[in-house]
Amino acid sequence: MKMKELMEQIKQFNEERDWDKFHSPENLAKSISIEAGELLECFQWNSENYNKEEVCEELADVFTYCIQMAMKLNVNPEDIILKKLEKTKKKYPVEKAKGVSTKYNKL
Repeated sequence: MKMKELMEQIKQFNEERDWDKFHSPENLAKSISIEAGELLECFQWNSENYNKEEVCEELADVFTYCIQMAMKLNVNPEDIILKKLEKTKKKYPVEKAKGVSTKYNKL
């Protein structure tokens, strides 16, 4: 499935339930944060013995809210991700960043 088709299914899901009125950028940002917290909770006490199905469900929630935020802002998720990736490549050149987790301003 392509991103455009996925976005259309999410839009249809929300329209059928008349939920778009609740999806302000602020509320979507809150929802992304809340769902990211629930994703992190999956690893809270044991980072090696986690339930993959639960992790995938929380990850799907994060993705869904992120896609909804992009739709609300009228931006293409693929475009903004690729634009940010190009910016990040410049901040973390391979010759300096390979194999290290140092922040870009300390490379």
